[in-house]
Amino acid sequence: MSQSEASAQNRDEDTDHHRRMRALEAHSVGEVPVGCVFVYAPTGEIIGRGRNRTNETLNGTRHAEFEGIDMILAHDKYRVLAQDLANAFWKDVILYVTIEPCVMCASALRQLGIGQVYFGAGNDRFGGNGSVFNIHKDVNLPHTTYPSEGGYFRNEAIMVLRKFYVGENTNGK
Repeated sequence: MSQSEASAQNRDEDTDHHRRMRALEAHSVGEVPVGCVFVYAPTGEIIGRGRNRTNETLNGTRHAEFEGIDMILAHDKYRVLAQDLANAFWKDVILYVTIEPCVMCASALRQLGIGQVYFGAGNDRFGGNGSVFNIHKDVNLPHTTYPSEGGYFRNEAIMVLRKFYVGENTNGK
């Protein structure tokens, strides 16, 4: 394995670890266990993290992706880069998320111009990146399409969801 391949594998393991921890944190406070991390590709730095907070905030828009985006925009350095339209900052941002983005999140990611999305398990009810709708690649919609790949640590994502829905969710049944 080359040094660059080893570095990419370490980054993937690190981002997966953070993504899973965010999902488990959401699960521990009674939220649907979705967690995500945003990585700035040029540096490999995790620049945003999120977990679902819809029940906690009583706000249906507080999905993990929006939480992570807000964290990025709260940081002066990244807010300035994101506001410079000539910079195309979001094209250099990769999202790793436990569950396929829903239609709302997929649309927001498209409007931002996200560079890449990797998700664990599909979202058979509200999926916006291929399971139900193809928001990420529909050429009839405004804004630039983005690549999205599912199955990234899929089994682990499914196990966290299964654990949540089988026995411990009093808010989502």
